[in-house]
Amino acid sequence: MTEPSRDIVRSVIKGCGSALPHRVMTNADMSKIVDTSDEWIVERTGIRARHIAGEGETTRSLGALAAKRALEHAGIAASAVDLIIVATATPDQTFPATATLIQADLGITKGAAFDVQAVCSGFVYALTVADAMIKAGQAQCVLVIGSETFSRILDWTDRGTCVLFGDGAGAIVLAAETHPDSRLSPGVLVSRIHSDGRYHDKLYVDGGPSTTQTVGHLRMEGREVFKHAVGNIAAVMEEAMLAAGVGPAEVDWFVPHQANRRILEGTAKKLGIPEDRIVMTLDRHGNTSAASIPLAFDAAVKDGRIAKGDLVLFEAMGGGFTWGAVLARF
Repeated sequence: MTEPSRDIVRSVIKGCGSALPHRVMTNADMSKIVDTSDEWIVERTGIRARHIAGEGETTRSLGALAAKRALEHAGIAASAVDLIIVATATPDQTFPATATLIQADLGITKGAAFDVQAVCSGFVYALTVADAMIKAGQAQCVLVIGSETFSRILDWTDRGTCVLFGDGAGAIVLAAETHPDSRLSPGVLVSRIHSDGRYHDKLYVDGGPSTTQTVGHLRMEGREVFKHAVGNIAAVMEEAMLAAGVGPAEVDWFVPHQANRRILEGTAKKLGIPEDRIVMTLDRHGNTSAASIPLAFDAAVKDGRIAKGDLVLFEAMGGGFTWGAVLARF
């Protein structure tokens, strides 16, 4: 006789929201700045446009707007939030944490707020930390935000990097709920994160308070990053699915970090994932680093593709190298 499933605390996604800068920069606009073309960019990356932050639009302001929209979508008051985690590599200031600034903007005076820095993997890392805090009883309602203004650290003379990135923010609201210990129950099922600092110089910023006392610019060895990306991402996705006891065919939607269409297609092919189950916003957002996953998730929820009860797999890889995956039932 099979024993009934015990009840456990789950981190359940209650709502999502996003925010994008007003200015849209197309590939045609980009070709006026550097020696490139729409055809060149689309063929190599899949990107057609990106949003660029203007005056008054910052990581803080975009993150706060995405958070407000996520709370509204969830039907939860800001006063219920007892933890805010912001994933960003482009904070408003070296300190304090952008999360505390957003906390103030939302009128929240209780709980805690801090930033997580894992570059493009930041949202997956932040979601993993939030889930752990909820399961440990340290938080009941968490805002997980990915917000970036990468345009402010780009070298606009380097066509190998400046054409890739954009600005934006996305947020989700996680709440502690008790459900049967089953992969059919809502909430985060599995999270896996990794890093390997030996490759830090393949994707980095050439400045910082302790070294140059400047912000610096993004630098990347594109071929090296690509070479590691497909293998690392596919491996951690398989690791997460194995831990949850599910196969690729059981996952309803794959919501990847939006880095490069070739990376997404290569990973999908490696795991046998049909392209029509991959959420892509890369063409209109570019690579928004830690904001890309929540931006893509919000787009797919709001247009009706992702529905309650769907099994969703998030994955990312970023500078460090860092990489990870989270499997959740929406």
